[in-house]
Amino acid sequence: MTQAAALSPRKTPRQTRSRASVEAMLTAAAQILEAGGIAALTTNAVAERAGVSIGTLYQYFPNKETILAELVRRQKAQFFEDMGQAVAAAHDLGLREAARTVLHASIRHHARAPVLSRELEKAEMQLPLGPDVCAAGSEVDAAMVALLTHFAVPQPEVAARDLSALCRGMVHAALFAEDCDLAAIEARLRPAVFGYLGIAPDAPAPDGA
Repeated sequence: MTQAAALSPRKTPRQTRSRASVEAMLTAAAQILEAGGIAALTTNAVAERAGVSIGTLYQYFPNKETILAELVRRQKAQFFEDMGQAVAAAHDLGLREAARTVLHASIRHHARAPVLSRELEKAEMQLPLGPDVCAAGSEVDAAMVALLTHFAVPQPEVAARDLSALCRGMVHAALFAEDCDLAAIEARLRPAVFGYLGIAPDAPAPDGA
């Protein structure tokens, strides 16, 4: 068994009651992460908060790493969905608005729950998530390259990699420093992205605006 496979749930819930129990466990885990971080997450704490027995929890999640991996996979899936929709819409926009749209999507999933996102980003660095997540990420990367090619951006493969690293690096640095003001982070990122793409910066707001 690969390490990634070992971090998958032991079984898939089939019945309505079992699906509800799994959702309750994952919700409880997210709440514990938001309140106390990864150090506070234990299988006993999750079971107690979710209102299930530890035996029920172990039917699906043999350890806390498996719970973390499932939460990370869900966050990544939301990110890929956000990015896919934004990139598709951006083809019909000018370069400035396309860049703004994709940038907003790239950090939207963080903004939904900034503290939880920070803890899951920490967990992701330690957990192998398997080929399914890598494949989905490759699809988003390819879509970004196609978008940059559409706008005749030079070396679109390199540009896609650079822009991804720029956004990911700044967001991670802010979140790990416990700066969870995602609107402010996006505002700091925008001129960096615009500058890389050769887009003129936004005009300053008029006095009193």
